[in-house]
Amino acid sequence: MSGVVDVAAVDLGAASGRVMVGRVGAGRVELTEAYRFANEPVRVGGTLHWDILALWHGVHTGLRAAGPVTSVGVDSWAVDYGLLDASGALLGNPVHYRDARTDGVAERVAEQVGQERLYATTGLQQLPFNTLYQLVAAAGTPQLGAADRLLLIPDLITYWLTGHVGAELTNASTTQLYDLRRRTWATDLMADVGIRAGLFPPLHGPGTRLGPVRAELGLAGTPEVVAVGSHDTASAVVGVPAAGERFAYVSCGTWSLVGVELDAPVLTEASRRANFTNEAGVDGTVRYLRNVMGLWLLQESLRGWGTADLSDLLSKAAGEPAFRSVVDPDDPAFLPPGDMPARIAEACRRAGEPVPHSPAATVRCILDSLALAHRRAVRQAQELSGRDVEAVHVVGGGARNGLLCQLTADACGLPVVAGPVEATALGNILVQGRAAGVVGGDLPALRALLRDSQHLVRYEPRGDQRAWRAAEERMGGRGCVSRCS
Repeated sequence: MSGVVDVAAVDLGAASGRVMVGRVGAGRVELTEAYRFANEPVRVGGTLHWDILALWHGVHTGLRAAGPVTSVGVDSWAVDYGLLDASGALLGNPVHYRDARTDGVAERVAEQVGQERLYATTGLQQLPFNTLYQLVAAAGTPQLGAADRLLLIPDLITYWLTGHVGAELTNASTTQLYDLRRRTWATDLMADVGIRAGLFPPLHGPGTRLGPVRAELGLAGTPEVVAVGSHDTASAVVGVPAAGERFAYVSCGTWSLVGVELDAPVLTEASRRANFTNEAGVDGTVRYLRNVMGLWLLQESLRGWGTADLSDLLSKAAGEPAFRSVVDPDDPAFLPPGDMPARIAEACRRAGEPVPHSPAATVRCILDSLALAHRRAVRQAQELSGRDVEAVHVVGGGARNGLLCQLTADACGLPVVAGPVEATALGNILVQGRAAGVVGGDLPALRALLRDSQHLVRYEPRGDQRAWRAAEERMGGRGCVSRCS
């Protein structure tokens, strides 16, 4: 392999989007931010939507700012979609997964087809906003009736860039409408719940060339669009700089995706009851993980406090007593937007926990609780999969939070390696670099390149596990498990 190319990663997260330029070649990968933009949902007529046209404007502006690149790859959060009519026009703004339209739908579907069959077919954890439940909730609406195609968010952006209609499989696997063992759409399941199989486009995998960007978009050099792990967690796991296979990862942002990488799905009854998910990864791997509500609790608290200084709050939180208050981050009460500190206080009252007395105490409650949830998920992932773990890699925005990383190391009793923060963009870029022929090899080879080029911080576990075990017993089985990146 020889040569160096510049490629662009379009990375759309639940709070913001950005276009990153990667210079990648043998022995090197460098990253520069070209453009960043807000992702602000909009509520209209009682429904919470994504502002997809604002996101498209941000993508287009960012790609123009990126300058000449060889290729473009797109990743985003999971489960949400746009509907196109027969002419290719978008039928309204996509609905946000936090919208209440799916309340109670998962229970109805489970009664109809059975939770055991759902898990045996799709390997997906039971979550109220999976695409399956969104479509069942939309049944009978004029929009769905007029739809000719359904495109998940990164596939919709790719369609607007190139005209290509398709579905990248790592994101398709999050819909609860993908047969993980057959690696195709679960058409029998669709028929039984009243979903038209014809809505779903052909599948393709990471590394597939999807065509040049439309000339009318005016991008320098007319780059090619290359499919990457279009579910952002799939790209983030490529960006985990692990050596060997004995690692767990925490892709930590608005959500914490906690799990291990496997060669085959785990579809046991114990796995289903533990609500672990099996999602397709790059190079035929399986992302065996559980979703934890993540830094959403902290983000919403900061939004409620307005001008709060995060650095100051983290410094004060480090001085607060450990485990004074703990909550289950996956309590469904924390899922919608709103006054998070008040909901945390109410959860503490319900559980007989001391109510946090200050913003710093609330932050410590959140971080202790997240570390406990990481501990629980890492331990269950090992038990259910049979994969031993020697280190935990924290990637994404949470890698910047030194207190959370140290608490996770303490909770898991394992070293935590923090970084890279931009694991999703790096994983996106490495798959493009491999498609361009400037880097080669399997996932371990790509990860070795990251270990040699990225700044990583190691946190060693402190103390014994008795206090963490006691806190975990207090947190117990409150709440349920939830998911999205």
